[in-house]
Amino acid sequence: MKIPGLRLDIRVLSPEEKARYSRHLIIPGVGMEGQIRLKNASVLLIGTGGLGSPAALYLAAAGVGRLGLIDPDTVDVSNLQRQLLHTDSAVGKSKLDSAAARLRETNPHIELVLHPVRFTPENALSIANGYDIILDGSDNFPTRFLANDTAFFLKKPLVYGAIHRFDGQMTVFAPHLGSPCYRCLLPESPAPGAVPSCNEAGVLGVLPGIIGSLQAMEAIKLILGAGEPPLGNILIYDALKTTFRSLRLPHDPSCRLCGSAPTITSVSNAETNASASCAVTDPNMKAITASELKDMLAADDFNALLIDVREPEEYDVINIPQAKLVPLQTIPTYAKNLPKDTRIILHCKAGMRSAKACEYLSSLGFTDVTNVTGGMDAFQRL
Repeated sequence: MKIPGLRLDIRVLSPEEKARYSRHLIIPGVGMEGQIRLKNASVLLIGTGGLGSPAALYLAAAGVGRLGLIDPDTVDVSNLQRQLLHTDSAVGKSKLDSAAARLRETNPHIELVLHPVRFTPENALSIANGYDIILDGSDNFPTRFLANDTAFFLKKPLVYGAIHRFDGQMTVFAPHLGSPCYRCLLPESPAPGAVPSCNEAGVLGVLPGIIGSLQAMEAIKLILGAGEPPLGNILIYDALKTTFRSLRLPHDPSCRLCGSAPTITSVSNAETNASASCAVTDPNMKAITASELKDMLAADDFNALLIDVREPEEYDVINIPQAKLVPLQTIPTYAKNLPKDTRIILHCKAGMRSAKACEYLSSLGFTDVTNVTGGMDAFQRL
């Protein structure tokens, strides 16, 4: 299946390119024509992190002529366990600068277009319109919805991937080619705190290498018109069982985007405009900053119950000594023995799970419940 409208020039490859891609040129189904298709193709990668690293490296090595990279972040030492575009010397520097340097070393014959911005409803269409394929390497639901909606309105294939601890999934969403869209899989965003991010739950470093490489493979197949993309199927990888499963993903006729009576008519909507941060969602929820918590803990009259709702593995890495560990899923049991007027302060890694715990305790009738915005991440920076 070839991408409709993909340009194919008659220009030849340079001698240096012929030598570089010699193992491609002898493959039936690739050859000279296929390599020229790769040279004339363009892919937009949203994110240069866990998924974007292997995808970008393999697309560059394969000779995809123009790669667009979107990432506003800087390299953190915690990235290096899985984001192989970046090295120790790049810590603190722009991810795009780090990625570009590595990719130019990988293949100097390709063009790199750097977008040092967040992918937002305001810029999504204008950025993505100049590329043949969108590859989603994001790590949050608003960006995934935005990538999906952008691809739908521009009629471009979206190569989707997601990872969590030991599990990953991958597919191609392209309603204009007969597949369902991401909203057929997930109609609405999960409730805040319902699904922990990789920052909260962790991810085995090699896992994004596997899923990101599969994403690169599907992008290359689409460019070449080789084989069949997994339209209407989602590939599930379980690293602990060493199994791949392909599950049928049917089109949802009631999908708000690609269904028979769509209600989403713009890339700016409730899901794409949702906050990707772990901010408190209820404006009436009582909250304090990490700095305020630190001052309270230093005072002689601190008498609140400070609860850490993270997992034991997170607590073992770093914790606040005065905090009692009560993982989020055990809060209902723990709360049964607490007086409703107990002064409770809750924190997690970044503020979302603790906000969920605050909402739950308030619903039970607890009268003095406070969330720590920014959580342990903010507390560590003090």
